[in-house]
Amino acid sequence: MRIKIITIAFILAITCGRAQAQQQFKDVDTWLNENTKNMGGRAILLVYQDGKIVYHHGVNSMTAKDRFMQKLFAKKLDQPVDLNDYNLQSRQAIASCSKWLSAALVMTFVDQGSLKLSDTVGKYLPVLSQHGKGAVTIAQCLSHLTAIKAPPLGENPAEMKHIQSMSQAIQEIAVLPMEGEPGEVFHYSYVGLQIAGAILEKISGKSFETLFAERIARPLNMQHTDFGNEGLTLPAGGAFSTPQDYLNFLVMILNKGTFNGKRILSEGSIAQMQMNRLTADVKKIGFPAEASGLGYGYGEWVMGSNSVSSPGLFGSNPWIDKQKKYAAFLMTLNMNRKGRQQRYQDLEKLVDNALR
Repeated sequence: MRIKIITIAFILAITCGRAQAQQQFKDVDTWLNENTKNMGGRAILLVYQDGKIVYHHGVNSMTAKDRFMQKLFAKKLDQPVDLNDYNLQSRQAIASCSKWLSAALVMTFVDQGSLKLSDTVGKYLPVLSQHGKGAVTIAQCLSHLTAIKAPPLGENPAEMKHIQSMSQAIQEIAVLPMEGEPGEVFHYSYVGLQIAGAILEKISGKSFETLFAERIARPLNMQHTDFGNEGLTLPAGGAFSTPQDYLNFLVMILNKGTFNGKRILSEGSIAQMQMNRLTADVKKIGFPAEASGLGYGYGEWVMGSNSVSSPGLFGSNPWIDKQKKYAAFLMTLNMNRKGRQQRYQDLEKLVDNALR
């Protein structure tokens, strides 16, 4: 009888906990149901706090137009078409969400002492010195402060298919014009991380993809995350990932560099990545309209003193709230940027309120 009573009590506790969580995130449910139509017709949101996923909800209300656009995206990205509901293992291109991953990879080299943030790129890539860009530092590469005038790039790997290797990419970057002094101009682009990626390959003798797998993906159990596995690797926008994989990465950042008891990055590196580099004297060129009012660290946007994020052009949005100690990842696939910043701010406020 005692065992039966305990079992019933346990079941009631679990049931009540789920009901409480559902009520707690009721407004977030409503937001997803109402806004998914403006985000490609399909979305999934995960929220992690206190060692577990506390919220997980997906919506699929795709219209015929949405399904056509999803097929078009898949064709452009040379990926199989998947119109099913999103789940934890749904894999797709994440565009600039890649920047956070790549910056973290660079910081593993800084932690082990084989690279310094103050190192100049000409030390490793002489072709950049030959074209007047050798004084750019690793730190400036991670924070879009190289002052190299990058051509418009929509973060679509197909747009750089004419480039066959990392060395060819650096050759093309070397001849780009400058638009100011390094450190004095912010231009959100692929250039800095491409240079940093080439340097990692130079000093390690391994491909960027191999390094990412060894130092980030495998330690974080990101089984379905990579940078395409073929052609030119684009550290700034070429990654493919899943909601569960990317959440594992966010958990590591939230835990100041550790994941499942294993240290991936030092606390110092996490702090460096989250420090706003957009001081008052930095001129902003090529600044995304949807990032109005934000700062920038290494591979991530700084939203005030408590939150950091790295949203992508295709709609996915990862963020961390350091004060409330939670991580969240919204996966979507759409190019509709109209009203995106306000939508994401509204969502983040709703999640904040739910976690009070």
